[in-house]
Amino acid sequence: MASSSSSSSSSPSPTAMKEGDYYPNWAELPPELTSSILHRHGAIEIVETAQKVCRSWRRVCKDPSMWRKIDMRNLGDHGDMYYEKLCRHAVDLSQGELVEIDIWHFGSDSLLSYVADSSSNLRSLKVAQCHEITSEGLIEAVAKLPLLEELEVSYCSLSEESLKVIGQSCPNLKTLKKNCVGYRRPRDECDDVALAIAETMPGLRHLQLFGDRLTDAGLNAILDGCPNLEHLDLRQCFNVDLVGDLEKRCLERVRVVRRPNDSVHDYPFDATVNDVSSSDDGDPYGLSDVDILSEDEFYYDDLSEYASDNSDFDPYEYYY
Repeated sequence: MASSSSSSSSSPSPTAMKEGDYYPNWAELPPELTSSILHRHGAIEIVETAQKVCRSWRRVCKDPSMWRKIDMRNLGDHGDMYYEKLCRHAVDLSQGELVEIDIWHFGSDSLLSYVADSSSNLRSLKVAQCHEITSEGLIEAVAKLPLLEELEVSYCSLSEESLKVIGQSCPNLKTLKKNCVGYRRPRDECDDVALAIAETMPGLRHLQLFGDRLTDAGLNAILDGCPNLEHLDLRQCFNVDLVGDLEKRCLERVRVVRRPNDSVHDYPFDATVNDVSSSDDGDPYGLSDVDILSEDEFYYDDLSEYASDNSDFDPYEYYY
């Protein structure tokens, strides 16, 4: 009983644990350390919450260096317009220093145009499952980004002709990811994407064509047209027969090759294989390459009025 009391008396009391020696003042951390901590929370939490915590955090959040990379994904909590306004606000905070932006599950041609007009130094643009981004909108945006080195257009409606224009507009392009739904039907063959890449993107080092319908001929064209290729991802490209001379050539030319039937455990999207043929050559979802209007799209033009406002982001202002 005595030993228990002695042990209890030797432990710090709750009052002592609350003194400054035990709990540092987060507001007094060096700005670079605060920045490192906030970066772990992501762009959405920084804009919605972190910049409103205290003055020191607000100063850090207003620093353009905080916004050299923007990663925003609509997880279904709000409508697309909410995230579009939030994304524009983050782009404004970058003050032209933005070099990398990821946009998932939302976005429009007008948003891409806004990003391109505000960020001429952009090196990396990734858009995934953005159904309201068109080939025309992407071409216009990319034409304003001559320094672009990395482009992802996964599960987006993008024509082969637009890929050629993009390749011609981006001479520094080193990484391309154009992923879509995989189809097992061997008769559903199309080398248009592969030929567009081979003709206009000789500097590619990393190429991911998950689910593409290219054939052995398309792969040979890529190997001919992209001599610097180091990483090639052909998972779920079931029309490619990677054996014999083609396999030998591919492995001799490319350092890392992901084969059609390789594991998809590290793939960030749904990798379910579709056994039904695509109904449209230009679209991974079987939809035509047109603007798909949502009820929120009619509000997009109004957002530009507030886009240059660098005050605290109010997510619900102008939302209804």
